[in-house]
Amino acid sequence: MKNIRNFSIIAHIDHGKSTLADRLIQECGAVEERKLGEQMLDTMDIEKERGITIKAQSVRLRYKKDGREYVLNLIDTPGHVDFSYEVSRSLASSEGALLVVDASQGVEAQTIANVYIALENDLELIPVINKIDLPAADPQRVKEDIENSIGLDCSEAVEVSAKTGEGIKELLEAIIEKIPPPQGDPKAPTKALIYDSWFDSYLGALALVRVFDGEIRKGQEILVMGTGKRHEVLDLMYPHPIKPQKSDKISTGEIGIVVLGLKNIGDVQVGDTITDAKNPTDEPIEGFEEAKPFVFAGLYPIDTDKFEDLREALDKLKLNDAAISYEPETSAALGFGFRVGFLGLLHMEVVKERLEREFGLDLIATAPTVTYRVRKSDGEEIEIQNPSELPPPQEIDTIYEPYVKATIITPNEFLGNVITLVNEKRGVQKRMDYITEERVLLEYEIPMNEIVMDFYDKLKTVTKGYASFDYEPCGYKEGDLVKLDIRVAGEVVDALSIIVPKTKAQSRGRELVKKMKEIVPRQLFEVAIQASIGNKIIARETVKAMGKNVTAKCYGGDISRKRKLLEKQKAGKKRMKAIGKVQLPQEAFLTVLKID
Repeated sequence: MKNIRNFSIIAHIDHGKSTLADRLIQECGAVEERKLGEQMLDTMDIEKERGITIKAQSVRLRYKKDGREYVLNLIDTPGHVDFSYEVSRSLASSEGALLVVDASQGVEAQTIANVYIALENDLELIPVINKIDLPAADPQRVKEDIENSIGLDCSEAVEVSAKTGEGIKELLEAIIEKIPPPQGDPKAPTKALIYDSWFDSYLGALALVRVFDGEIRKGQEILVMGTGKRHEVLDLMYPHPIKPQKSDKISTGEIGIVVLGLKNIGDVQVGDTITDAKNPTDEPIEGFEEAKPFVFAGLYPIDTDKFEDLREALDKLKLNDAAISYEPETSAALGFGFRVGFLGLLHMEVVKERLEREFGLDLIATAPTVTYRVRKSDGEEIEIQNPSELPPPQEIDTIYEPYVKATIITPNEFLGNVITLVNEKRGVQKRMDYITEERVLLEYEIPMNEIVMDFYDKLKTVTKGYASFDYEPCGYKEGDLVKLDIRVAGEVVDALSIIVPKTKAQSRGRELVKKMKEIVPRQLFEVAIQASIGNKIIARETVKAMGKNVTAKCYGGDISRKRKLLEKQKAGKKRMKAIGKVQLPQEAFLTVLKID
């Protein structure tokens, strides 16, 4: 145990975590030079294409120092705010963390958020200044940044370049010297935390565990404390970027993969505790937070016959991504689909893209919404995730909407733009600090509904891409909200209903009906497109009727004959308008609900 070091890499998105992990793997010789590639720990195509980490990945490395061989268990974590649950579970399994900061950009919002998670877990933090090879690098300024904004001593911060390999040896030595070895009792009953799980088509559901006490042996009967089920350990492996290495046991302080041959991932839930079935531990491991989805959207197959395929695809994806939740729902406009819960908009995009790529589906996603709490007039409180579940206005007493605590770090010159944007989004300022003369840290409480659609894009636009943004849920507050419906030819299109602040209902309604006017195909009768709150119409556009020249066959003759035909056509159009239905094309939803 004295020679084991468990540590994570944490940083803001694009500060070089995955590249640093590659250099550590290379320096420890865990992978042959000919098999080395970029982003070794990013296993999905979508991760490599977008250059982001979505799943936390582990690797076991060996490093010799002063004649002793050390085992380093490295966990590379995602940087984007939507995947912070991956960070929290990785840090729960570590004794230390490398806080990576870009030498040219300095401290960003997600850096601060990750530091707080690390401090809550009482971890040893090693500041690492990365990208020192860049012309714009200023390591000294970045060290001052870290000391001013986080309060972390940077006198011994390690300066590295993950691209060139400079400083990597010094970093490995710092990991061994500063990060404490794991604590635990090897003779106590088995006690291990499941901090990741996924599905393998050959081996079934796999659990990645950190052993805190005792050991897990091949052939041992273990008990999963959350489910109360017993299973036999069929195989044990140490994580490796190319091929996991088999082992007969995983001892105290170690990280390894447990093969139980299970077909159901629900039997190995992330955050659960594994113990010995015959001699169980008294208490499960505490302090592990489960991921709670708070952005919801409907996912519908474009081909309605593919509903069962979508169900199967979601079941399989859930095995790999424990954070999504889903339940069937129907829409009059879109047919059968699922209401799916996500951790944020990027998480939603990634899940939708994975479903389309990995399972060959064509999907429509409805506009994302959040969970609202509604107190009805009779005192009953309900939670709704879909605008169509909202009771009629006369039955509603109060609607409570979720708020987030948002941290924004921006260059001083864009401060006015950022404050204007956040005020438009109904944000309430809680704090404003100057980290340095050029950079400002802002803390706001903002309604979650205001940030799920396009807030991040607008923030990047008004700050020319320089601002960084992080958020975490901070409870519910009373809101003056209404349900905005879109009616086509008098019928409500449920898939386009949204919940909006009363003050913005009129402008949002006008926007939507204008957009719909361009998409709804012209009919032989006039089609009204309306935005309404309850029965009150607040905006309207009209799609003109297609003209048909019924008098074309009349060559001369009495004018009364032409008039008679036109009157007949007028009466027919009136009748069609009363009973006619408009079939909205799928493109209508794709255009209106499209998430860029």
